[in-house]
Formats: sequence, structure tokens, C-alpha cells
Amino acid sequence: MRHRRPAAALALALALGSVLAVLAAAPALAAGYRYWSFWDGSDGGRWSYATQGPSTARPKDGSVQGFRFSVSKDAADQAAQPRAAADFEAVCGSTAPAQGRKRVALVVDFGVPADAPSGEAPPQDAPRTACAQVAPEATAAEALASVAKPLRYNGAALLCAVSGYPRQGCGEPMADAPAASASAAASATPAAPAAPTADDGGPSAGLLAGMAAVAALAAAAVWQSRRRTR
Repeated sequence: MRHRRPAAALALALALGSVLAVLAAAPALAAGYRYWSFWDGSDGGRWSYATQGPSTARPKDGSVQGFRFSVSKDAADQAAQPRAAADFEAVCGSTAPAQGRKRVALVVDFGVPADAPSGEAPPQDAPRTACAQVAPEATAAEALASVAKPLRYNGAALLCAVSGYPRQGCGEPMADAPAASASAAASATPAAPAAPTADDGGPSAGLLAGMAAVAALAAAAVWQSRRRTR
């Protein structure tokens, strides 16, 4: 019955091959993108990635909204947040309330030279702030348009340019995103590290579970083969 023993090795090899196939099929590190990100600063003066786009978000009176042009991987990339404080009083404190209007503090950060498209440079180094006085139902995009024209959007309503910057492009994937994001991090406001997410390039829970299942099948195959040889 010794001729059955190679079956155990074959089963193990097939199982290990399955594990390698699962690993090979795992998503690669997501590319970063160069774009205008949208932030909300109404949470105690701290920036958080906006849950809506500027064309649908309707900030309340006294809100702080931020826009930052940078290369970033995802919403957890805190290095891509605006580099100025989310301080309503600092931006709108000298603007008197007006009947039938709301005040929205805006921070527009054109980013750092390392994140600029080829042949372009940020129009200014420091973030720009402005107090927009708009109608109560105005969106964040309308508030931005009142102080930072011209704006440019693509067909999917993605904000592509603020005050004409950049001249071209809109949300391009960047193969060298980690290095570019590092340049942004050097000039960003210090922030607590974000918790890892399922999109941070690490193996997902489903992938790990699948690997465990394949390993269990491999062990069972070896045990069954050895049992037959007795």
C-alpha cells in the first residue's frame, strides 16, 4: 500500500497551491488619486472627511467646510486634510449675520508642490479662507462658488478645479501615491493615525477565512490519505 503515500503529498501540494492562488487573487495596494477632497470641520473644530459631496451637502449657518487638493489614497488619509484650523470664528467672526442668509466658513487648501500636476504649481502656499454668505438652502458647492470661482467639474459632478487650479485633469490615479502622500504628510496638521480599514491594502477578513478553510481541507486530505494506507 506504499503506492498510496504519494497521494498525501499530492493533496498537500494541491491545497498549498490553492492558498497561493487565493493570495495571488487578493487586491493589490490601491492606487492613490490626485483630486480635491471635501472635509467637514463642524465636529469640535476637527476635520473629518465629508460623507456627502459638495453639490449635495447643505451646511448649516456656522458651519466650517474645507477643500484640499492633494494626492491621497482614501478617506482615512489624514495627511490630505486642510492645513488650516477648522475655526468658524477665525474666518467669519468679523462678518455680521444678515437676515435670510447663512454664514459658512470655507478653507481652501491648494496643497503642496509635490502634489501638483506636471507643469503646474499651487497658486498660493498657505490655505485661503473666506466667509461665504449664501441663501439658507445653498449647498457647499454654491458657497464655494461664491468665493472661489472659477470652479470646474467633470461629467460625474466631481470637483476638478477651484479658482482654476489645476488647469487640467480630474481625479487621476497615481502609481506613486505613497511617496506623494508622504510629502503631503510633512506639511499637514498633526492628526491621530486612522484605524486600518478593509481598503487599506491589507488582507480582508474574507481572504483570511478562505485561507483558513483551504488549510483545513489540506489537513483533512493528508489525514484521509494516511488512514487509507493503514
